Amino acid sequence: MARGRHRRYKPSPVTRASLTVTAGGAGIALPLIGVSHAQAAPVEVWDKVAACESSGRWQVNTGNGYFGGLQFKQSTWQEFGGTAYARRADLATKEQQIAIAEKVLKGQGPGAWPSCSVRAGLTRDMAQTNGSAVRAARDASRAQGGTRADQQPKAKNAERTERTARTQKTAAPPTAGKRPSGQEHRDGAAGHRVRRGDSLFSIARAHGVSGGWQALYERNRTVVGGDPDLIIPGQRLQVRGSGPKAPSAGGPARGGKAPEAARQALTEKAAAAKRAAAAKKAEAAKKAEAEAARKKAEAAAKAEAERQAQAQKASRAQSTAAGFTAPVSAAPGARYRTTGGTWAAGYHTGVDFPVPTGTSVRAVTGGTVVSAGWAGSYGYQVVLRHHDGRYSQYAHLSAISVRSGQQVNTGQSLGRSGSTGNSTGPHLHFEVRTGPGYGSDIDPLAYLRGKGVRI
Repeated sequence: MARGRHRRYKPSPVTRASLTVTAGGAGIALPLIGVSHAQAAPVEVWDKVAACESSGRWQVNTGNGYFGGLQFKQSTWQEFGGTAYARRADLATKEQQIAIAEKVLKGQGPGAWPSCSVRAGLTRDMAQTNGSAVRAARDASRAQGGTRADQQPKAKNAERTERTARTQKTAAPPTAGKRPSGQEHRDGAAGHRVRRGDSLFSIARAHGVSGGWQALYERNRTVVGGDPDLIIPGQRLQVRGSGPKAPSAGGPARGGKAPEAARQALTEKAAAAKRAAAAKKAEAAKKAEAEAARKKAEAAAKAEAERQAQAQKASRAQSTAAGFTAPVSAAPGARYRTTGGTWAAGYHTGVDFPVPTGTSVRAVTGGTVVSAGWAGSYGYQVVLRHHDGRYSQYAHLSAISVRSGQQVNTGQSLGRSGSTGNSTGPHLHFEVRTGPGYGSDIDPLAYLRGKGVRI
């Protein structure tokens, strides 16, 4: 079947459908259905909306917050009673989703699907054509039990006749004259009256139309309009013959290029879909490339970190073997003898290693702990007497793991770094002294480097 966007048939607001069937030659008049005009295939309209919203995938859940073929938001699905069928729209059947969509259409109008409703030809008045109305008509007809049309009250028959005449007048081709309701359309050739569920394809196949539905559409373009996918119950179609006369030479050629336009629209739609698929594929490739680059960079950074860790470990092992090591694995910050009013002596009496709070602090060599505790502006500190007679101080600690008088080995943990006392932030203040107290400081880095420690 051809596809595309065209006008749709709009009957008069006062039009109502009057269903009449013939069984064994007896006319059985069904009661008026209390809704507006019926659609030939309203499910097909919803199929178009679904094709636009979700590519026709009725059980789709992409994780974007919208579910099912008609892309219901969860709050909308709940508000209009969808949970009576399933927890989410994508877990419900197509028919159940359409049932809820009818309610949404009636309550919110086609704006609930702002773009796709226009493309599919969905309008608010379609909400009145629902399963409950059809069932109500069927139940009413059964209750009548074969009542003949001529047995109805005259006033109701007159009203039904007038409404049926209006419907036929609206649905009939411009060239068609007045004909009795329920008869086949014949203008010197066989005709067909559209019934619910019909399509141009099924009509052409049933009547053996040469040229298929395309020829049938061309023959009845003035009746069907610009969209061959949308035909209305009650329309009368010519299935044989020359069809409606062409417009006069001075008149406009209505729809003369519609098939070509439809083919062009399909071609453009296919090209657009192809471009979109290519763009999506390119975007996926770009993301994959970026992800590969990220993983490669992470692997390189990890390898470099492992290399540095091995180098530091080897350095500590070498220094430890020689009897000395650095107090922490970090580059020095504020250097020894840096001048400034911040320090009581007018200069920095040690060297700072900026490390996070909780970093393990090691003894630079073996010796005896002479002090371990609070030391005023130094915060928590440890002072260690080396075997060579020198002393080392470790200040601003957050935790101490040794006690006074304890013997320690090179590289043994004395505590953890912090920012206690008079401190500008987490770091280790390290001094080397000739005596245990303040004021006997010497260059700590020169001392350690002289012992073979690389800092």
